[in-house]
Amino acid sequence: MLRFFLNKLLLIVPTLIGITIVAFAFVRLLPGDPILLLAGERGVTPERYQKLLMQFGFDRPIWEQYFQYVLGLLQGDFGISISTKREVISEFLARFPATVELSFFAIIFATVVGIPAGIISAVKRGSTVDQTVMGLALTGYSMPIFWWGLLLIIFFSGMLHWTPVSGRIDLLYFFPSVTGFMTVDALLSGQKGAFGSAMSHLTLPAIVLGTIPLAVIARQTRSAMLEVLGEDYVRTARAKGLSSLRVVGLHALRNALIPVITTIGLQVGVLMAGAILTETIFSWPGIGKWMIDSISRRDYPVVQGGLVLVSIIVMMVNLFVDVLYGLINPRIRHQ
Repeated sequence: MLRFFLNKLLLIVPTLIGITIVAFAFVRLLPGDPILLLAGERGVTPERYQKLLMQFGFDRPIWEQYFQYVLGLLQGDFGISISTKREVISEFLARFPATVELSFFAIIFATVVGIPAGIISAVKRGSTVDQTVMGLALTGYSMPIFWWGLLLIIFFSGMLHWTPVSGRIDLLYFFPSVTGFMTVDALLSGQKGAFGSAMSHLTLPAIVLGTIPLAVIARQTRSAMLEVLGEDYVRTARAKGLSSLRVVGLHALRNALIPVITTIGLQVGVLMAGAILTETIFSWPGIGKWMIDSISRRDYPVVQGGLVLVSIIVMMVNLFVDVLYGLINPRIRHQ
């Protein structure tokens, strides 16, 4: 098992090197000059422009800038934001709880709805129910996040007035941030209605972000259940006269959940990518909106640092899922 873990860990190194190259090159391919955006095109003199170039290290050769950046990463230094003059890691950690909270409720929504949908579709294979569920799953997977989000805002916020359009909580409530998770902090504050307000702000973004993972989980659950339902031990259980609920829920589902759990873990990358659009649409103050704002400001250190930090998180989660799957299924690690 240790060898399996070390092999997986070693694969992260070249991936991380590639990510640093992509992140470094990506921000420099963006049109616009970060120094002019910072100082103002009309308010900067050639002397001040040169001074700012030297201050942020942009006067050095591109290869030297890259190696200086990598050296800083190895020391835990992700750079200083050009626009706010704060450390990138500090800004990331300040906004990361908001993204984690949104992603957590999105994956809960996707799991709670997706697994039962997949089970029902597998049990009713070939029926109208099966075709309807899989059709909805395909529609949800194909629906662009920005379009889906706008549709929900128009219907639930604009027409029905059931949910807020943006933010994490009503301005009526004010309390210190203890954990960074608004729902938890609202409960800890003891203010009446604060938790309900936080949940109402969280509902639409979580549904929008969780739609694609929901479709993937439903289809994977259906596929795994169909494979398991054809096994001999399932037919034996039915021959013994066990109820369909017991056969499906106890014998079949328990074995079918192994690939489903892996699929759920691998949706972290999808959630991180989807969070960028979802947070922008709903003005959710997480790392997705933070990075979009930084791209518009050509804030090189923030975009680079944000991409690398998100990639590290996704790789660590995938590593955890691989190791967990190796523990559950010994054939994986022996291969």
